[in-house]
Amino acid sequence: MDNDTRLLAFYRGESPDHKGRLLEDIWALSPFWLEHTHDYIQWLFPIPEASRFNSFAPLLTPAVQAAFANDERLRHHQQRSLDVMLNFLGLTRDGNIITAQPTLSIQTHIWLKAGGHNHLRITRMIRSLALCHQPTLARALQQAVIEIGTQHGVVSETTLQYWHEAF
Repeated sequence: MDNDTRLLAFYRGESPDHKGRLLEDIWALSPFWLEHTHDYIQWLFPIPEASRFNSFAPLLTPAVQAAFANDERLRHHQQRSLDVMLNFLGLTRDGNIITAQPTLSIQTHIWLKAGGHNHLRITRMIRSLALCHQPTLARALQQAVIEIGTQHGVVSETTLQYWHEAF
């Protein structure tokens, strides 16, 4: 199965990723698993560049982007993936508005600390949403993490710049 077919079948819930996980399986996993597993985010939020951390990750090609543009189900599934990751990050979404959950804290949400792989994940999420024809959600995520990261004063200027440039 080629890259495009593999990624689209995964996102339609018809075929597993390289580890045998279906999209719905990943949606059901615990925050602990999401934190400590590093080879799923590239499937949930594909981008055109190869991952340095997951050589099995599919790439977002122009053909896949066109499929997202023309298929509401693909976009809806990516929105569900976004909701899973937002919950993991201590954020919530109401339509196109993303805000902090009342429980958001530096003690329990690692992304609020300087550095770390979750900052890279957030950059990927913003970029993928924008490229998969969901610019309003990409912008909402971008604005929320920049605002919240700045309020807590622990996200580096370098990371904030990456988030600004992701979309």
